[in-house]
Amino acid sequence: MANSSQDNSVDTFMAEPLPGDSRQARQRARRQLIVEAVMQEGAIRIEDITERFDISLMTAHRDIDELADKGLLHKTRGVVSATPTSLVESSGLYRASRQQEEKWAIAEVAASFIEPGQALFLDDSTTVLQLARFLPTKTPLTVITNSLTLMTELKDARDITLMGLGGQYYNWCNAFMGRMTRNEIQNLRADMFFVSMSAIVDDGVFHQSAETVETKRAMFDAANKRILLADHTKFERRALNSFARLTEFDAVIVNQGTPGTVLHRLQELGVNFIVAPMRRQD
Repeated sequence: MANSSQDNSVDTFMAEPLPGDSRQARQRARRQLIVEAVMQEGAIRIEDITERFDISLMTAHRDIDELADKGLLHKTRGVVSATPTSLVESSGLYRASRQQEEKWAIAEVAASFIEPGQALFLDDSTTVLQLARFLPTKTPLTVITNSLTLMTELKDARDITLMGLGGQYYNWCNAFMGRMTRNEIQNLRADMFFVSMSAIVDDGVFHQSAETVETKRAMFDAANKRILLADHTKFERRALNSFARLTEFDAVIVNQGTPGTVLHRLQELGVNFIVAPMRRQD
């Protein structure tokens, strides 16, 4: 059981001022970014950390060991993940706060696919969470989700039949996953499935968590149409477990600012993609 000093370790670490020495400042800033990246994605391969931050394997291990000593991260078999204590207090902060404007723009376009009377599978991603603000204009709807965050957002919404999927609770994503969740999904059918994942590489969609992949794949298979929501950062990451090919989706929604090389590749593959225009939230 974590003690009270560990409970505030993430906030304390991220709020500490950078030292004056330039080498120490760079090291400190890099370690903050490593913590933020792991909080956002749940887990990252150490090999990917070396590539992402352009550091040696020795430096990566030294950084991670220091962060592990602070109780922020956990290292095992070539993968670094956030500790349960850190995830409980900070996963929402880091995952939900990144690319906020991009996620909002993508969700607005995604909402245009929804018609009143439909049944929707919505996953536990922070991008899909942004759809919640648009759903009241599309009612009546049936929303099926494993996300406890999304259930809370929609619990008082009028003319939305909310179906919460149970199963094993995972605090890092505030959602239910596992065999029980998949069994419930297999007994249902929906018009559309809206999903976002942590990485897109080699024309495929990936996630570091195998449990996440299996749960979302069950929704994917039980939906008539599948819509992928992907901000540009997804194309810069790698993850371990394959979820689907880009060509398996009925539509892929990306944000304005996605590199032209990515858009050209989507076109080459014959992917039906839409670029969401950026506009600031009120």
